[in-house]
Amino acid sequence: MAIDWNHFTPWTSLAGGILIGSAAAMLVLLNGRIAGISGILGGLLTPRRSDIGWRLAFVAGLLLAPVAMAFAGELPVPRIDAGFGTMVAAGLLVGVGTSYGSGCTSGHGVCGIARLSPRSLVATAAFMLAGIVTVYIVRHLA
Repeated sequence: MAIDWNHFTPWTSLAGGILIGSAAAMLVLLNGRIAGISGILGGLLTPRRSDIGWRLAFVAGLLLAPVAMAFAGELPVPRIDAGFGTMVAAGLLVGVGTSYGSGCTSGHGVCGIARLSPRSLVATAAFMLAGIVTVYIVRHLA
């Protein structure tokens, strides 16, 4: 295995991780809420009056971040090596997994592991293993 030095970005990756961790920590410490995207969006589908503001602000931040980044420089062009059907199937499987797993990768992987939640440790291990197996099958067996 070789490192693609053109796309090796340890400092920007570290900065992004610090920002994500800080935001998740601030949300739980200041608001008592977990920064899991599926839970935040789900809360907007069945809103309670006291919850709408922070949820909308969180989602707005997610949507406006690439716009702000575009002002800072050229956005990277994503390369997706999958057809439309594959992406739809993958999205549906992620949605089903999120429902069965009682949360998403951000909720379990970032916030749950930080809280040493046994359920999150198992969920994160399960989706990481599923991802590893899927990549192996698609790249080496298919």
